[in-house]
Amino acid sequence: MKRYIIASACVLAVCMGVLYAYLFHGFYPFDVFASAEVEYVPAKQEGDKIYLNKDGKFEEFEIKGVDLGSGVPGHFASDYAIDKETYLRWFKQIQAMGANTIRVYTLLGTSFYEAFYEYNQGRENPLYLIHSVWIDDYSQNSHMDAFDQDYIGAFRNEALTVVDVVHGRRFVNLGRGTGTGFYTKDISQWVIGYILGVEWEDTTVVYTDEMDADKAGYEGEYLCTSPDASPFESMLAEIGDDVLRHETLRYGEQRLISFANWPATDPFWYPDDVIDLFSKIARVDVEHIVSTDKVQSGQFASYHIYPYYPDYLKYVPELAQTQDSSGQVNTYYAYLKTLAEHHSMPVIVAEFGTPASRGKAQEDSNTGRNQGNMDETGQGLAIVRCWQDIKDAGCSGGIIFSWQDEWFKHTWSTMANVDLLKAPYWSDAQTSEQFFGLLSFDPGTERSVSYVDGDDEEWKAGDVVSNKDGLELSMKYDEKYVYLKIAGENVDEQTPLYVPIDTTPKSGSTTCEDPSLSFSDAADFLLTINGRENSRVLVQERYEVYRPMASGLATGKDAFSNPPAKDSSRFLPIKLQLRYKFSEDTLITDALDYETGKLAYGDANPDHEDYYSLADFCFGDGFVEVRLPWQLLNFSNPSEMQIHDDYYEHYGVENMKIDSMRIGAGLGNSTIDMSEVPLEGWGTKVTYHERLKKSYYLVQEMWANGRSTQAILDEAGK
Repeated sequence: MKRYIIASACVLAVCMGVLYAYLFHGFYPFDVFASAEVEYVPAKQEGDKIYLNKDGKFEEFEIKGVDLGSGVPGHFASDYAIDKETYLRWFKQIQAMGANTIRVYTLLGTSFYEAFYEYNQGRENPLYLIHSVWIDDYSQNSHMDAFDQDYIGAFRNEALTVVDVVHGRRFVNLGRGTGTGFYTKDISQWVIGYILGVEWEDTTVVYTDEMDADKAGYEGEYLCTSPDASPFESMLAEIGDDVLRHETLRYGEQRLISFANWPATDPFWYPDDVIDLFSKIARVDVEHIVSTDKVQSGQFASYHIYPYYPDYLKYVPELAQTQDSSGQVNTYYAYLKTLAEHHSMPVIVAEFGTPASRGKAQEDSNTGRNQGNMDETGQGLAIVRCWQDIKDAGCSGGIIFSWQDEWFKHTWSTMANVDLLKAPYWSDAQTSEQFFGLLSFDPGTERSVSYVDGDDEEWKAGDVVSNKDGLELSMKYDEKYVYLKIAGENVDEQTPLYVPIDTTPKSGSTTCEDPSLSFSDAADFLLTINGRENSRVLVQERYEVYRPMASGLATGKDAFSNPPAKDSSRFLPIKLQLRYKFSEDTLITDALDYETGKLAYGDANPDHEDYYSLADFCFGDGFVEVRLPWQLLNFSNPSEMQIHDDYYEHYGVENMKIDSMRIGAGLGNSTIDMSEVPLEGWGTKVTYHERLKKSYYLVQEMWANGRSTQAILDEAGK
């Protein structure tokens, strides 16, 4: 009996050990008999083309992809809160748009892989997947070089985990910062390749190359390096070699391998002006990573490339005036063409696009494809034009960034103005990074509380907050905007209208110098409606966020010396920063900032034919409707009604909570009386509904319907 118990315990221990190895490390008992024979290659590289395995025959394949993030309103990306039903709905919409490929950035929750498996089952034309391997921000921005075990070790572990996951043979436990759970669905037949890594920090690349100069060069079984390879490139070759070996030996399969890259670490040498102005200090060239004869799949080069950043070629004399097929100077096309000509392998633009946001963070000086302040139609046309540039440059495809908007994102020019820990709980129209999607998340379970469209059917008696001097003022709000309606006999496009707004008790003025006005309470903002082309929001100069948070970087002056008076009667245009001012920037003539408080006229109802997504106000019969983004009024977290405290008392943005604001409306011929409006946040309980943007349908015209890019652009007059 004793021997039986011991034997049973031993068998149980072995079984538990095998189970642990299988679930946590992807080990399979028959791995011990693994051979190096490659039985299946879903896609391969030949020269600068990609070929897809279709029932054993390889056909040339052009990647028409979309990047899929992991965020939805009310959640950070790391919550992995998207359910299976949502993924299935999205896959259908993505394929109906004409895309053939999805790219994901990191290991997602199990719902993605289950949905992807279910969606593709029995489908003659499935969606394909390019799976990226993420490196966490700590590793990227710490003191480590890439050969530190906390860097290369974590990178390798993540890469091999992804391989096991797509084959449905892995359990991932908590604490990794990725999706977790039992990954049992084998989706490998639809996975055509891996993009290893992220947008490399140039300092990490340079630090690695300096600290590990003796580690240049790598000789692997599947990948090796050329004599010109840097230490960082050698590290990449080692990781790629590990991935190919792991998948070959364990699964008898190989997939295309790529390494993430972007302009900051592109392989080119630039003139001193570019090095000085843009701190272009690092290079990563995948031409230095070479496949051995054991590789049947191959490699492709992948880059994240946007038309507005960074425009290096504008300062390269021989390329600065490059024209595209339409005869327009187009340094985006020039950059793509330079990349395609440099590489002997296929080039995929793994991120491209523009955001349909109100706020703008950067400008494209050649073609107007800006980072923000583009309406949804403009976003779609910019994507169409980017695709034309990608094709004309000789690239093998591209992946639109991105499928869905993401409320949790932040942008360099506005991130200091908001509470980043509360970003998922409201939609910030001023933050461009949130609006790259082809799918919008609009506030409200079925529709938003108001649409600025000249139709006041949604306004009720309970929305009225003031009725004085012949003007009826109504107000409501949601997760994205404060909505106003001003009605009265004198409300028309020819008569100036003024709406003072008081939010902070710390400052404000009862008078305004220009225009000359007076108010019953100390106002912080002044909304002026003065026709379609000259309407704007002004801010009392003490409460202007641009000066303390951006002007020092833009002008080099101390913003906190000689601060404006708390009751100053000067009201200023509201500005957003577009770039930093360099000490020696005589070559850079791009604007430092722009007036974001200027209001755009139009119909903001997405159900209407003349829908203009950037519209801030619209006149109706005897009334005008206005919508104001929360951040424009210095709200840092409207979900809890947090606004900016006094900048000059705190040397920057600190939050304070308010429970009401005061607002009024007048024609300027007497003191404008202001009324109190209670405010109540919604906490983490957000409401939203999905809506396909106009940009989606333009991409669908191009990809699904086969309409030429030039025909689409010609029709739009672009």
